This record gives sequence, structure tokens and C-alpha cells, in this order.
Amino acid sequence: MGYTEKDWLAINTIRVLAADATAKSNSGHPGAPMGMAPVAHVLFSKFMKFNPKNPKWLNRDRFVLSNGHGCMLQYALLHLFGYAVSMDDIKAFRSIDSITPGHPEAHDTPGVEVTTGPLGQGIANAVGLAMAQAQTGATFNKDGFNLVDNYTYCFLGDGCLMEGVSGEASSLAGHLQLGNLIAIYDDNHISIDGDTNCAFTEDVVKRYESYGWEVLIVDDGDNDLDSIEKAIAKAKESKDKPTIIKLKTTIGFGSTQQGTHGVHGSPLKADDIKQLKEKFGFNPNESFAVPQEVYDAYGKVSAAGAAAEAEWNKLFAEYGNKYKAEHDDLVRRQTGDLPNGWEKALPVYTPADAAVASRKLSETVLSKLESAIPELIGGSADLTGSNLTRWKGAVDFQPPSTGLGDYAGRYIRYGVREHGMGAIMNGIAAYGSLIPYAGTFLNFVSYAAGAVRLSALSQVRVIWVATHDSIGLGEDGPTHQPIETLAHFRALPNCMVWRPADGNETSAAYYVALTSKHTPSIMALSRQNLPQLEGSTIERASKGGYVLSEVEGAQVTLVSTGSEVCICVDAVKELAEKHNIKARIVSIPCFEVFDAQSKEYRLSVLPDGIPSLSVEVMSTMGWERYTHEQFGINRFGASGAYKDVYKASSIPQSFKFEFTPEGIAKRAVATIDFWKDVPNIRSPINRAFQQLI
Repeated sequence: MGYTEKDWLAINTIRVLAADATAKSNSGHPGAPMGMAPVAHVLFSKFMKFNPKNPKWLNRDRFVLSNGHGCMLQYALLHLFGYAVSMDDIKAFRSIDSITPGHPEAHDTPGVEVTTGPLGQGIANAVGLAMAQAQTGATFNKDGFNLVDNYTYCFLGDGCLMEGVSGEASSLAGHLQLGNLIAIYDDNHISIDGDTNCAFTEDVVKRYESYGWEVLIVDDGDNDLDSIEKAIAKAKESKDKPTIIKLKTTIGFGSTQQGTHGVHGSPLKADDIKQLKEKFGFNPNESFAVPQEVYDAYGKVSAAGAAAEAEWNKLFAEYGNKYKAEHDDLVRRQTGDLPNGWEKALPVYTPADAAVASRKLSETVLSKLESAIPELIGGSADLTGSNLTRWKGAVDFQPPSTGLGDYAGRYIRYGVREHGMGAIMNGIAAYGSLIPYAGTFLNFVSYAAGAVRLSALSQVRVIWVATHDSIGLGEDGPTHQPIETLAHFRALPNCMVWRPADGNETSAAYYVALTSKHTPSIMALSRQNLPQLEGSTIERASKGGYVLSEVEGAQVTLVSTGSEVCICVDAVKELAEKHNIKARIVSIPCFEVFDAQSKEYRLSVLPDGIPSLSVEVMSTMGWERYTHEQFGINRFGASGAYKDVYKASSIPQSFKFEFTPEGIAKRAVATIDFWKDVPNIRSPINRAFQQLI
């Protein structure tokens, strides 16, 4: 309490910086930063625990800007409080190679915790950050050593609340009683289309009360700093509920267009900026000016944060003397490195082992790894018994008061909330002490596509256990059978899509997924049993693609993934016995990883001089990068027993899938016949732009 003119000078400096930066770039959203500058000032100067000199300090408070279009607010704060964001960086807002992009990106800008922009993702990330803090604290805190007790603060706007992902995540946060989560809702009643009365008239207070949140209201977020401070302090007192503060603000405060959508997504005009600066006591002829008093005041806050970390470091050192194993484990986790020798727990198979569905093989891997990698934390979107994501004896991550588990638990019941689950996993991964995985049907990873895309863009290590991966799902029919899903996610940069064919390939998929610190993975896993293949090894499969079966004088290469590889094995026998044709087999369980291998290696797998045919019960899109001909499904599936669906006619009745040894052999013969008169067949790996990509 007791705010002075110096506080208002700092607030107005934030506003003017936002106006100057968006004007210089001639692009951006000045309205939200100008409207939320007062609450940002109160939060960062009175409550937030952070050290700009070490943005990765474990016990720092996390700040998430879910309404990421207002990122000049965050960039201004980072600069003023002394993070490695210079004034030149502010001036380079929204320009090429700057660390101040058009929406916050965690891997670009020190002090940005998560990548936001698509609305609703940030508040869902914040739920994940809060869950990770609760789990990490419950695991490592001891009597006298409250190592991990940080809060997660999130700013969000009307757009975030309109997006369904925020509802999914907020509902779960209420159930989980996350008292360490405080959201501040910028209630400015403006969206791009204008006043929110045109589309958003629900009672947000009642909605969040029904979720189980504490709801506080501040009626004057433009001027009443005392009430803002009291609300945040009261929110911190709520230990068994997350809190949302409904803060009434005026978008673009100080602009001649304040309170209108005109200031939402467009820079202020020159005359507007001039009057704004005059109104707030700044020289209208200067741009990007920061009074020294503001740097000094915020520098004291940052110095206090550095001192807080120094005290924490002393506490952590004492913790290490008393709990060495826990101390060393927590240090290791923050590096992203895995425990020494963890890979020895990966199961290895021989062709003598029984045929097993790859979803079951995945369960075996997880059951072996849960003790070897203690930071692994999993869950499912209400499909635990189908995804097989829970190891025997796992404790659920639940509020202790429910009697269903505790906060040290490592299995999360996400409920039917795929999109929320994906965004929450991104937050858990961003916290820095846990590696999250979660399960659903492959087809319903598409429900979470927005979050998956941000996983890839954010460079976080999350794993999707995506079972029921094809028409092999069977009786549930076309609504549940993925056709385009793999093509979609294979097209996503920095995303590994694995479709293992047997046990060794499943172990390889987990090996690469877990050792890749900056890449998400999707495991496409079968419902039907798959035999253990001759020629598959963890080492070979870890290259993303390899020769499963070689034969001298081969006339065609069959290239496949997952449950179709074993059918190709039988098709090779069919070709030899009935057509006197020699065929080799290539398995490519992961395009992304295979593409990262040397051209020499890839050409050894898919060489010149021999035609190739891909076989996968999915869309053929993308396979032209590897094979001359493609056998797949470019239509929806059918309902029936999986063996019948693989071979049977569907609608229309004349259409045949024919994913059988005979059907594959027929198409292999056609491939050979078509290419037999083509001299010097070049592998699709050979491309004109190979060195330019």
C-alpha cells in the first residue's frame, strides 16, 4: 500500500514504451499493455519472486501472459526489471532476428516461461506449471526445507475465456485445488470484433465459482492500486483453490481511442502518442525514454529477488547435506539429463517372443521406466484402460483431501479433456523438473492439435501415447479411425511421430523421445497384436528408418510402418512363392528422425535402381518423399472386426482395402511392371533441393 507518483511514473513508462514499440514496428497490440500496466506494476513490484540474472532459478514465481498479443507489456517489464532484454531489443519489436517476436516465445526471450499466442493456451499452460510445482514440492520438500513453494500468475483476456481449452484446463485446476495458481482476467470488454456484448455475455464469475475457483473482483483496475494489491494478497491466502481476479480495465488507457477496439490490434497514430506522452508527463519529442527513477526502483526489486535466490541457494546447500540423494536428483532434473543407465530398463525382444499390441508394449516400457526415470509423470484423457498408460502401483496426482491420491502422485486423471491435457503437458514440461506423457486415441490427438503445435514450436519434451492408431481399431468405425492424422503431424516441424512395428521399435521410440530434450513425440500404437520381427533392433530403429529385410537381387522395396510391416513380411513370401519376385523390406517408424540421418545412410535404406512401394493404412500424403508408389487409404475407414476391415469391402461395396499379403503383392507386381522400362531409377531421397532445405 502507499503508492506514490513514482509508482505512476513506472506504470506510465510501461504504457509509453508499448505505444512507441508498436508504432515503430507499425504492428502490434498496444491496448492490452496500456490497460494492464497498473496490475503488472503491482504484481511485479510487490509479489513476484524472481531474479533477472538467473531466469531459470527453480523456485521463481512463474508469469504467463495468456493474452499473448499484449506481449509488449511483458517485454517492457523484462527490460525494466533488468532481464537480458535491451532497449535495442524493445526497438526491434516484431522484426527479423529479434528476441521480441510478435507473441511471446519461451526459447527466444529470457524471462518468458511459455510460448503463447493462440488464445487459451497460456492459462492452460499455467495450470500445468502449477501442477508441476505442486508435484515437485510434494516430492522434494522436507520439514524445515520448503524448497519449492512458488506461485504461478497468469494474465488472460476475454479471448482466452472464449476458447474452450481454457475451460478444460480451468475445470481440472479447480478439481485439483491448485491454491498456487492465480489468474488475473483483463475484463476490458473488447475483442477484435468490438464490444464483447456481440458474442460473449456469460457470467464468468459464476462459471469459475462452479469450477471450484476463488473469484475476486476489482472494479477499477485503471486507478485503484490498493484494491489490486489487496486482491492478490487475498488470492495468496487461498490454499485449496485457484483464484481468478476479475479486473475491470480500460483497454488503451490514455489513448484518444481508449475503451474501443480501435486500440486493440493497431498502433496508435502519431498525434495520439504525442498527447499520450504529454498527458503522462513525458517529452512528446522523445521515443523509448525511460526515467532513471524507474530503472532504480525496479532495480531494487530485482536486487531483492537476487537476495532471495541467494538465501534459497544456502537452504538448498543445507538440504544437500541432509538429503544428498534428493538434492542430486533435483539438480539433475533441471539439466534435462536422464539418470545414468536408465536405458538398461528398456525391454528387448526376439522373434521367439509372443505377438503383442504395441499399446501393450508401450505399457511394458512405462512400467520398466517409472522407477528408472522418477521425473516421468503420466496420465490419460479418461482412457487409462485403453491407452494402458498407468503402471501397477502408481499413485494418482490428486489433492490429499479427496482421498484419491496425493500431490506426490505421478498419474494424472485428465478426464475427457484432450486439448487441455496437451496444453497442460506443455506447462508441466516448461516447469523444468518433470517429463510428462499422456494418452488418448490417435484420432483424438487432433482435438489437441493447437497444443501439439505449440509443443513443437516451444521445443518441449512431451510424449503422446496415441493408441488405436488405424483402421485396425475396428468396430468403432470411421469416427475413431485416423486417416489423415499422421500426415498432419508428420508435416509439423520439430515433432516426432513414431509408429513402431514391434517391441524393439517401441523401445527405440521411447529411447529417442526421452533423449530428445527439445522435441515432442507422438507414439501411434496399435490395438491389435503384432509379432516380434526378425531384423528389428533398438539401435536400428533409433535411426527412424532402416532395412528390416535385405535380399540380393531385389526387384522392389516394400516400405512400411507399424502394424503393416508384419503384413509386408508375409507379402514378401507371397511374392516369392507365387510370382518368383524378390522383395526387400524397409521400416520407417519415424519420418522426422529418419530425415535427420545422413543422405548416405538414407540412400543405403532407399537406394537408387529399385522401385519402392509404401504400405500404410493411412493417407498416402507425404510418402512420395520416400517411395515411387503409395498404397494407403485416402478415404474414411469402416466399422467391423479389424481383420475384416483390413481386407473387406466398404462403402461403396466395390471398394476394397486389401491390406493383406495378397493385396500388397498385387500392388508390388504393378509397381515392378510400371517401372521396369525406366532406366536409372532414382531414389526419391535424391532431390534437387536436398542441400537447400
